[in-house]
Amino acid sequence: MPPSPPSLPRRVAGVLRTSLFAQVACALVLGIVVGRLWPGFASDLQPLGDGFTRLIKTIISPLVFCVVVVGIAKAGDLKAFGRIGLKALVWFEVASTLALVIGLVAANVVQPGAGMHVDPATLSSKAVDAKTGGGSLPTTTEFVLNALPTSFIGAFAENSLLQVLVLACLVGAALLHLGNTRVPQVLPAIEQAQEIIFAIVGFVMRLAPIAVFGAMAVLIGQYGLGVIETYAKLIVLCYVAAALFIALLAVALRVVTGLSLWKFVRYIREELLLALGTASTESVLPRVMQKLRKAGARDDAVGLVLPTGYSFNLDGASLYLSIGTLFIAQAVGVDLSLGQQITVVLVLMLTSKGMAGIPGSAFLALSATASSLGAIPAGAVALLLGVDRIMDSMRVVTNLLGNCVAVFAVSRWEGALDVVRAKQVLDGEAAAVAEEPAGTPAEELVPEG
Repeated sequence: MPPSPPSLPRRVAGVLRTSLFAQVACALVLGIVVGRLWPGFASDLQPLGDGFTRLIKTIISPLVFCVVVVGIAKAGDLKAFGRIGLKALVWFEVASTLALVIGLVAANVVQPGAGMHVDPATLSSKAVDAKTGGGSLPTTTEFVLNALPTSFIGAFAENSLLQVLVLACLVGAALLHLGNTRVPQVLPAIEQAQEIIFAIVGFVMRLAPIAVFGAMAVLIGQYGLGVIETYAKLIVLCYVAAALFIALLAVALRVVTGLSLWKFVRYIREELLLALGTASTESVLPRVMQKLRKAGARDDAVGLVLPTGYSFNLDGASLYLSIGTLFIAQAVGVDLSLGQQITVVLVLMLTSKGMAGIPGSAFLALSATASSLGAIPAGAVALLLGVDRIMDSMRVVTNLLGNCVAVFAVSRWEGALDVVRAKQVLDGEAAAVAEEPAGTPAEELVPEG
């Protein structure tokens, strides 16, 4: 007699025990409930999300270093690595500019701030100063110089991804120059360190549901659900514009690689939900890097394109900034001409590149844009303070998907993508094959001189 199927409670318990997606989803719902019912208690849960983010940030720099060094060494061609970087920058600029233009067009058509008739005299920039901590965005020169490390250890201590990338490129180039015969133990040691880091990622990810619960409870407890009613038109516009941009990403991915973005979304659904819950793409960077490698993207492409995109390819932020600029202009009754709107795009193309890792960077970019126009009062930026946190979900998902599509597209462009393997993994047909990342065996490392 065949055994009877397990009861519904047992099946649910089994799913919760084995599925990170189910755990994070339940934590998300529970966080919303706690934040809505007990907002005072919810505000005390901030350390749960912050602690998880700190643990993840501890891992990011050494992981990026190891992946890039191993990727360069296995590829065996530093020129190819340079081409990947150049092509990535071209893709980033096109994608972020498209996001800015979509945002401006959407804001002009819908006009989310029209009819608000806000008196600029009633607005104060003190709240914005408190949000940004009195900081400022770096100039282009400062941005370039800050990407160059002043010490080897300092780059890791400050968790500066661009500095770590520069160091990794230098170390990878040195390994290629010396060859496996002169430094036979270095590359295997870095590969082993990489495996240790991925094991640590696995340990830390077990805390993800706790982090999502705390972060979501704090969000709902602090801002409530009333802000959604107040800014409904702006919120809906931003999310619809983001959906349109993601649909264009899906078309681009299909045309360039033949892959389905929707299957990829299913493939990284746990990471997307975690990023939504913690409002941070950094919290999922290690796991996404691992999954992209398993899906056929070569190590050097993943290691360079994805971390660089965190500084250069903030598509969701670009959408939000362009819509936000027109929203505050419409709210205070300022009619921006076509020339001024073109200026908005040009200014945001520059300011959005230096936003990563800076507190209140969106408000700094908006303030810089308003100042460059000279027509929007600086205090008008404060109109977005109440809704900014609600926009995090849109920015996070769009930023993450934009950077993942960039990895696939640039990898395909450079011949660093195993398309057959990628399709198998996204279809769920190659779990065993995907256990080992694509790449050339370390033994094939040969000296260049």
